[in-house]
Amino acid sequence: MRILFVAFPNSIHTARWINQLDGQGWDLHLFPSVDVGEISPHLRDVTVYHSLYGYQGNHDHRTVKLRGVPVIVPNISRHIAYVARAALGYWWHDYRSFQLKRLIKKLHPDIIHSMEIQAGGYLVSDVRKKYHGQFPPWIVTNWGSDIYLFGRLAEHKSKIAEVLSMCDYYSCECQRDVQLAKQMGFKGEVLPVLPNTGGFNLVRIAQFRQPGPTSARRLILLKGYQHWAGRALVGLRALALCADSLRGYRVGVYLANDDVKIAAELVSQTTGLHIEMIPFCSHDDMLRLYGQARISIGLSISDAISTSLLEAMVMGAFPIQSCTACCDEWIVDGETGFIVPPEDPEPIAAAIRKAITDDRLVDRAAELNAKVARERLDQSVIKPQVIAMYEKIASEAANKRKGK
Repeated sequence: MRILFVAFPNSIHTARWINQLDGQGWDLHLFPSVDVGEISPHLRDVTVYHSLYGYQGNHDHRTVKLRGVPVIVPNISRHIAYVARAALGYWWHDYRSFQLKRLIKKLHPDIIHSMEIQAGGYLVSDVRKKYHGQFPPWIVTNWGSDIYLFGRLAEHKSKIAEVLSMCDYYSCECQRDVQLAKQMGFKGEVLPVLPNTGGFNLVRIAQFRQPGPTSARRLILLKGYQHWAGRALVGLRALALCADSLRGYRVGVYLANDDVKIAAELVSQTTGLHIEMIPFCSHDDMLRLYGQARISIGLSISDAISTSLLEAMVMGAFPIQSCTACCDEWIVDGETGFIVPPEDPEPIAAAIRKAITDDRLVDRAAELNAKVARERLDQSVIKPQVIAMYEKIASEAANKRKGK
């Protein structure tokens, strides 16, 4: 089977999804939905098509093949490639859709799978409108806020509806987003609702958990996103409100921008809280941190199922998650986590205080979330569903071609 993915090439989510197909003997190809010239070091067994790319020593040359024009100039090759791509995009606005159309004609993939709508979905829909002949079966996967937030914005609403009207299959992480897609006009087949990052090797990552109960842990993790969706500053205000309950605890903030770093330093000075910025680290190291955390806090005005929530669950940290992230499909409010508004620090502070003072609550939640993880998040559960999904689509396409 030959599958052409259209997705962010440098995303860990893209890599983790594609890597589930290891060992199938399928012919896998990746066309970058954004021409960044870089790929995730975690990608395996795939051919990646760049326009131009600089030297990359961070991927497995034995299994990842790069196609495109290499720019081999020591130390500055990536910068040259970046400038060249920017110039190409300026003078030829639709060069990416031209390249994708040409690649589809050359490869004749059995399936096209665009992961994320605002880049990959829009790009494939542009090609689909110009394509002559039989277009391969097209899967559209909704990532994060693709529909839940962008579907409410005037600039995107019609574009999303156009994508949904053209694609054959739709996949997402939330039952919420299934209903939203149907409301926006999708009439094709809905695929199994699964996390976009695939599953976890629960046996392997068990070694990253701190021994003992969750109640014995003395680390609180806060996702540091503060942007169009993230609300880390609200989280910091909530921590300040309940600082009297947090003596003896460390607060770790990861993925923080400069605004969050400044705010965290000021909160630390005014409250005495021990707040530290966690530098960018590997996925395993991040899981180790979750395995040391009593509480994990993630706040945003929009998301699908937050990967950080799932990582907290599998590592035994008690999740406090904003109500905009489909978390009600994974945790029970007040029992296996707390579901909070993303922009009101008062209820978030109350949730933190409860999770700090109630040892029985967090220990019982860790047990229940571990059961959910075994049933719904283990890679041995998710991988067979993913493989069966592609096999079914390819079989349906083959039968259609034969006129069955």
